Amino acid sequence: MATYRLTHVERKPVGFTLSVLAVSGAVSGFAAGTAKGFEVEGLLIGTVALALLGYACIWIVGRERENSTRLGVFVLMAMAGLISGGISGLIAGMFFGGFFQWFIYWIGEGRYRAKLAPYLTPGQVLWHYAFRVICGAIFCFLITPILVVLPLSFNAEDFFTFTPEMLRFDPEGYSLKHYRDFFTNNEWQRSFKNSLIIAPVATIISVSLGTLAAIGLSQSHVPGRRAIMAVLISPMIVPLIISATGMFFFYSTIGGFLEGAVGLGKTFVGYVKVILAHAVLGIPFVIITVTATLVGFDRSLTMAAANMGASPVTTFFRVQMPLILPGVISGGLFAFITSFDEVVVVLFVGSASQKTLPWQMFTGLREQISPTILAVATILVAISIALLTTVEMLRRRSERLRGMTPQ
Repeated sequence: MATYRLTHVERKPVGFTLSVLAVSGAVSGFAAGTAKGFEVEGLLIGTVALALLGYACIWIVGRERENSTRLGVFVLMAMAGLISGGISGLIAGMFFGGFFQWFIYWIGEGRYRAKLAPYLTPGQVLWHYAFRVICGAIFCFLITPILVVLPLSFNAEDFFTFTPEMLRFDPEGYSLKHYRDFFTNNEWQRSFKNSLIIAPVATIISVSLGTLAAIGLSQSHVPGRRAIMAVLISPMIVPLIISATGMFFFYSTIGGFLEGAVGLGKTFVGYVKVILAHAVLGIPFVIITVTATLVGFDRSLTMAAANMGASPVTTFFRVQMPLILPGVISGGLFAFITSFDEVVVVLFVGSASQKTLPWQMFTGLREQISPTILAVATILVAISIALLTTVEMLRRRSERLRGMTPQ
């Protein structure tokens, strides 16, 4: 019976299929109508059109000519989008067509149960897919602001909105001039270089101190481990404005000492203060990731190395570090991102000589509304995606090394 349910699915009742398709069409029609300013009309048209289209595909044409019917649905929606909205409508129509040509048969033929356990009740099946829809909606809610910024960075005009030329996908509406301004403007390049100086040095300090702290706190004989851990990760918990205020007074005293007693230059001391402040913000990320890596660490390896005459330093670099390296690098990447994107602390602690890229972006929004900010934001998003992808690859490698996932 189980084999039958997995290899064969039954056509669902007309009322169920048309109800699901009508709701899906209503949501899609409302979304498409919102872009044109007629939400109610779009909702009604989407409801009726998709219900009729589903009935025609499932109960008139049938599954015998499914491939040609699915192609027809795709072409029909693409043409409807082209007629109603031009090139942008064509792209939206192709998107909806590509989805609904599959969705109609997936619902109408009951294929949504093919990969589920046969004993699941209708309510359990509904929650199975509703949960995924909710997660997808949350993901879209989080990612949509980023997706809006990316195309705006190629705007040929100095606007923060989509121009009619962009909506028509007219090549004249797109340009790389904001990217050229970023790479040729002295102010932007100076702030970019400052970020490239401050973030790596702060990351090195964070990784060094955070790794040593995590290893020390992983020892069972350390007294007050929980209290020490709470203090070390407090920069992640305390509101940033409070941390920045405290750092301002603390590092002002240190800066005065370095300038007056030691005789260091003001600019150099400014970099030192910002780097130390960012290192404080990055240390908690390193501690957390390295501590998580040490959870599955086999301590008998270090004991075996000690029994064979290895010194503690040799044991650390030759035995322990290779196994916890993915966690160390992951924490370092998070610390780097934190330092590279931070703006509040550097406003309190730094000066104009240490103006970082986020500070320059903040200035551009507050004073001159420079569209170059959109290009910089796109570059930062690309850098963040690359770093987070690296973190995920290292996480999987760490799990393989610890035997948590198959090779």
